[in-house]
Amino acid sequence: MPAANSNTVYIAFGSNKGDSKKIIADAVTALEAFGSVEKISPLFITEPEGFKDQPDFVNGALEFKTALAPQDLLRALKDIETRLGRAKTIAGGPREIDLDIIFYNSQTVQTPQLTIPHPRADAREFVLLPLSFIAPDFRHPLTGRSVQQVLREVIRAKYPA
Repeated sequence: MPAANSNTVYIAFGSNKGDSKKIIADAVTALEAFGSVEKISPLFITEPEGFKDQPDFVNGALEFKTALAPQDLLRALKDIETRLGRAKTIAGGPREIDLDIIFYNSQTVQTPQLTIPHPRADAREFVLLPLSFIAPDFRHPLTGRSVQQVLREVIRAKYPA
């Protein structure tokens, strides 16, 4: 068993249903039962991707220290989401809270329930921008590129000169 809070995890969060800022604050508080929140990014308002007919999201990211193994952390995050009112709706639809493990140390995990690094994190500006404020030099365990490098690539692709 790892020492207390020895794992560094980056979690992205988002909300676009209800009082998003309060729900996010409640989620951060709930996380403290499973470890310590070390850094929190600024919050960003972002347009929804995929299913567009819904309110804008409030997105951010945090650095979290925990002794939980990846699968146990996933269960804890899903429990927090449920307690804060998240229910199954249409894929990509509005939600009170979404908590996603983006990176867990520099480990990779591949199970039917969990993939780490998050499989779409390196294509999502709404994940990379907040991460760039708290972990700009963190290197993706599969590509070796830093969060800052990947964010620049995503922005260049989105806004070509």
